[in-house]
Amino acid sequence: MSILDLVAKIEKLPSDKQTEVEDFVDFLMSKQQVEEMPTKRQFGSGKGMFIMHDDFDEPLDDFKEYMYP
Repeated sequence: MSILDLVAKIEKLPSDKQTEVEDFVDFLMSKQQVEEMPTKRQFGSGKGMFIMHDDFDEPLDDFKEYMYP
């Protein structure tokens, strides 16, 4: 279907339906613009989300029998 065929079909629609088509086209264009926008990550945005305990590097009690004496 060519653009001219599409325009001819839209012209045959009642004016309220043409308005709906225009709204839908605007919606599709705004959706495309959002998809094309690159998202930049903000440095430090995860601060405070994780807690690192002081004994993080200590061996776990579950593995003591496998550790060297």
